Amino acid sequence: MTRTIDTKTVGNKPKAHSINAGRRRLLKLSGAAALLSAARLALPSGAFAQAAGPEVKGTRLGYIALTDAAPLIIAKEKGLYAKYGLPDMDIAKQASWGATRDNMALGFKANGIDGGHILRPKTHLYATGKVMQNGQPLPMYTLLNLNQDGQAISVSNEYKDLNVQKDASPLKQAFERKKAAGKELTAAMTFPGGTHDLWIRYWLAAGGIDPDTDIKVIVVPPPQMVANMKVGTMDCFCVGEPWNEQLVNQNIGYTALTTGELWARHPEKILGMRADFVDANPKATQAILMAVMEAQQWADKMENRQELSEIVGRRQWFNVPVTDINKRLQGDINYGNGREAKGTDLYMKFWGQGGTVSYPWKSHDTWFVTENIRWGKFDPNFDIKALVDKTNRADLWREAAKTLGVADAVSGDSRGVETFFDGVKFDPAAPMDYLKALKIKRVA
Repeated sequence: MTRTIDTKTVGNKPKAHSINAGRRRLLKLSGAAALLSAARLALPSGAFAQAAGPEVKGTRLGYIALTDAAPLIIAKEKGLYAKYGLPDMDIAKQASWGATRDNMALGFKANGIDGGHILRPKTHLYATGKVMQNGQPLPMYTLLNLNQDGQAISVSNEYKDLNVQKDASPLKQAFERKKAAGKELTAAMTFPGGTHDLWIRYWLAAGGIDPDTDIKVIVVPPPQMVANMKVGTMDCFCVGEPWNEQLVNQNIGYTALTTGELWARHPEKILGMRADFVDANPKATQAILMAVMEAQQWADKMENRQELSEIVGRRQWFNVPVTDINKRLQGDINYGNGREAKGTDLYMKFWGQGGTVSYPWKSHDTWFVTENIRWGKFDPNFDIKALVDKTNRADLWREAAKTLGVADAVSGDSRGVETFFDGVKFDPAAPMDYLKALKIKRVA
């Protein structure tokens, strides 16, 4: 070692000045280490790690073949994860919402997923163990809202003559006649307690049809909806796009209403992640948030909607024709059954003014939990606020937004009183008043 640092020797002994130089170098190194150690104590926890970037190079996020998964896919396709220090992100297609749940329970380290595109109420259902194996809670966080609107409720051509729209009541007598003839009635949705379950239940109940006694509500994975209605196994269904548009394009049924007509600017899917990943990897979480938020901003621009349709329609993502995706993304709604509306505001929204679509309003979580109390998923005395506060990480959204320069776009935790198509109002400050006013429900 001494020969490699130019130490001159006399016999087998180094010269005195070489020894002194070595001592000076050791003292300098020791001093630097001492300063570094002192700095670590003086600075806030994690300050040095921040300079080093995310704790991991990536993880795996799941998605279902639905248009509202677009921000996760666009962030991958446009290199945004890599831009924020996560070159190894894996965005993996899931077969169903049930498979998403099971893979979320496994986690990436066990070849599952650490988060992804999920139905908003799933955070609550996972975290409480309501839909988990053996009722085992899986701590989860809602990080951002992926989209507003862009789902629909479609009806079989068996009811073409009724031309059902926002008012579901014309189906009530038709269902009664079919039931009296000994035939089974089915309404399909994608996951118990999820958004599509709640939309179709709300719509049926508003029309005087009890979703638990007047019809059987079944679970069908989104990509299988059209095929199942084609063979006549369902009377109506609620799912996200592009499956309602595909149904119309194949002339198998028609759309009664888009969910934006049921509740204007309603929240839908989220970026949800396992709490253990977020807690252990705060910088990686922020990087994921920023990448997805930037993708949301890109996807929200109408001039990018055609390219978005072409990207997600590819075989490795949805494997769906662009014509089944792009029209409704641009607000052109062909309901089928001779009804069409062009240039509407019913298109899917990804970002909104200053991020108001992306921001995870706690008031919206409050509605989802309240509605799941309505249908018996949670006890009537369930502490809604405690669950929402535990699972909603709007604080992390704000941190990411600040870095992206949109920190002042939103304020507070509530978007205020919400109004549904039938005139019913939901005040997030008084959820039990909302429940009391509803006629069809599973609680007193």
